[in-house]
Amino acid sequence: MSARRGAGTPATRTTGTARAWSATRGTASSPSRPCAATTRARPREGAALLVLALLTPGAAQAQVQTQGFDVAVTVDDLPVHGALPPGMTRLSIARSHIETFKTHGVKEAFGFVNSAKATDAESNAVLDAWRAAGHPLGNHTANHLNLEEAETLESWIADLEAGEPAVAQRMKGQDWRYLRFPNLTAGTRPERHQGAAAYLAGHGYKVAHVTISFSDWSYSDAYARCLAKGDQAAIGTMEGQYLRGVDEELAHMRAVSQAVYGRMIPQVLLTHIGGWSAHMLPQVMDRLDAAGARYVTLEAAQKDPAYAQAAAIPGGGGIMERTAKARGVALPAAAPTVERVDPKTLCR
Repeated sequence: MSARRGAGTPATRTTGTARAWSATRGTASSPSRPCAATTRARPREGAALLVLALLTPGAAQAQVQTQGFDVAVTVDDLPVHGALPPGMTRLSIARSHIETFKTHGVKEAFGFVNSAKATDAESNAVLDAWRAAGHPLGNHTANHLNLEEAETLESWIADLEAGEPAVAQRMKGQDWRYLRFPNLTAGTRPERHQGAAAYLAGHGYKVAHVTISFSDWSYSDAYARCLAKGDQAAIGTMEGQYLRGVDEELAHMRAVSQAVYGRMIPQVLLTHIGGWSAHMLPQVMDRLDAAGARYVTLEAAQKDPAYAQAAAIPGGGGIMERTAKARGVALPAAAPTVERVDPKTLCR
């Protein structure tokens, strides 16, 4: 999806990618919102398509809304994200994700680790289970330290380096030097952005970007509260609202990609290793399947030149919105939605 608040909820916490994601949703003319999947039509085919589009109003848009797309799946905040719902364990949440990915043919789901959360046998077992299933791990810093909120660039680098051993020891012989910026903040101040970029390049790191997220993080704690209270009505409200947001984001993702690049770029999906995410992921994957998603590796998705172009842009959030802002591209407005319930108000 693009970088809009996927389920339409206001940003209520700063874990995961909330603030930067919400911020980029508001950078262009609409709130901010993933190998190579595009091929050029041969001249005759291109001309025929153009004539068809001209003769049939809406035909081009219909084609955009139905074409398949490549998407890499990434999961943040391993091994612990959000409150733990009753009846779940951290390991059962991870296993649920793994099983859902297997069911939907996702061969790689890149997990990004906050190593300071791996404090006991079970949280370490989450990381081991992820690797045993064949999914790679990358660095999300030890303590989920936001680059802009770190006291100094050096203190942020120290937290990044502190997160390396838990990943490196489980990724022996494989490329583990992928970083997911906490809160998707790559540095809004030029000196902070450039300093981090220089360090990462000098140490062989690649940045794991994001183009689509459904803001699952904003439901995590509410889901745990509502389960504890047995409030199935509230949970039902959350489920319906969340899935409407998924549908809206998938449509908006296509519109934003067309507006910014004139084509559908490979996407990178962000989700989190929480109880709500485990609960809703099967239905989310069903919707991705129906939308034409083809699951690819993170490396394959980011071979598209759109990603290299975005890497030089300071700021945070999804790369499509950051690129739109840098280019002065007006983004299409999101579809009007019904009034939404803020999950942070539920089951208090």
